[in-house]
Amino acid sequence: MSPYDPSAYPPFAVTVDLVVLTVRRHALCALVVRRGEQPFQGRWALPGGFVRGDEDLAGAAARELAEETGLCAHDPAAPGVDNGAHLEQLATYGDPQRDPRMRVVSVAHLVLAPDLPAPRAGGDANSARWAPVDELLEGPEQPVAGLAFDHARILADGVERARSKIEYSSLATAFCPPEFTVGELRRVYEAVWGVALDPRNFHRKVTGTPGFLVPAGGTTTRQGGRPAQLFRAGGATLLNPPMLRPEV
Repeated sequence: MSPYDPSAYPPFAVTVDLVVLTVRRHALCALVVRRGEQPFQGRWALPGGFVRGDEDLAGAAARELAEETGLCAHDPAAPGVDNGAHLEQLATYGDPQRDPRMRVVSVAHLVLAPDLPAPRAGGDANSARWAPVDELLEGPEQPVAGLAFDHARILADGVERARSKIEYSSLATAFCPPEFTVGELRRVYEAVWGVALDPRNFHRKVTGTPGFLVPAGGTTTRQGGRPAQLFRAGGATLLNPPMLRPEV
């Protein structure tokens, strides 16, 4: 038996791509960066980059997010987080033609956080912005923005993951500040799902779901009108009964 020869196998690279979602001005928005280098120079893309030899995938995702945008994301299982961001693996993409440079396999990650600030471009990205996902994903085949690589597909998968997970999990609270009103949480559901919800029915469902919300012991008038009760995310990770998405 001949000895193992690594050079006999074709090389390929591993990258991470980030679907970063937040709710801004009552719309679900994704973070996109304008590429400063080839390939697809000048085109909008999801933030991301190559995984270094000494880092794991989650570390690469956090590093790329910070380098290209100046934003930070944390694994929700990590202690001491202060911004409430949610980071999880989304899917793996390995079409041989997805990158014109070489064979590249990408492990996409989903990042969710409340009202993230204006991004700061860096790395090989010469500008960054928040864009409503409806604009980026408009059309059956190709988004209006012409996202680079296969990022339109990755973005669509990330948006659908978020839409599905807030049905059966408490993930919608990741879009909210530490203390929030039922109205603010409802607007998250409306933005992510793209539908209008009945305020009374929504209030009854979320406050009646065990472990979903717990009173924070205060009120706020930041929405205008009468003071509204503040809540925090409860300990439940799975919702029973689930918050089913309305049919549209």
